[in-house]
Amino acid sequence: MVYLASGNVFMFAGLLLSPRTFVILWPLCFGLVFRVRVLRRQKKATQGLNHPICSSQDLKVKGPLGELALTYPPEVELIEEDSGFLRVTKTVETRRAKEMHGLFRTLTDNMVVGVSKGFEKTLELKGVGYRAMVQGKELVLNLGFSHPVKIEIPDSLKVKVDKKIILFGKGEKVKITIVIVSGYDKCEIGQFAATVRKWRPAEPYKRIGVCYSDEIVHRKKGKDRKQK
Repeated sequence: MVYLASGNVFMFAGLLLSPRTFVILWPLCFGLVFRVRVLRRQKKATQGLNHPICSSQDLKVKGPLGELALTYPPEVELIEEDSGFLRVTKTVETRRAKEMHGLFRTLTDNMVVGVSKGFEKTLELKGVGYRAMVQGKELVLNLGFSHPVKIEIPDSLKVKVDKKIILFGKGEKVKITIVIVSGYDKCEIGQFAATVRKWRPAEPYKRIGVCYSDEIVHRKKGKDRKQK
């Protein structure tokens, strides 16, 4: 079973006639590029999946990692074609329908990839004495407070604590603690990672705190002391 995002496909002759022509027509061709990219990714991701149970407004996908379900709003419907493709389409041409179409197309894509391959998000704890450990079904964080922070781990997620060496400050090698969150529900992974991060977001002056591994913390310059 392969998920295919629907949408308008634009093809233009003479697209590469000039750089100016390419710049003007490129936004119109984005739908074609996105459609091909999603299709190629889903061919590999859907191997080993059971046949999804779907109607026009509901979808249930089961794979080796877990099972997910999704209900579509009235502005969007799901069509299962004879060729084995799932097509997400709009029922009305309104602004909200366009917004829901893009959102639920992405959610459907994440469901299929999640139950077959899974997702992973890594957080970095930067700071003196910042540590983390997994105790049973809880993640225990030491983030400079007078007490440890305990966060309950959902049943669908796996949390692992490890160490990593990074370049920090003036090129100095520092060993930090990293928290790896993995699972098949991308929304739940993002929510859990955001809950961990909000306890001590990385501040911009010394860039210490909790941040995502791919997050860029722009450093701010502190106030200069005036010499008397």
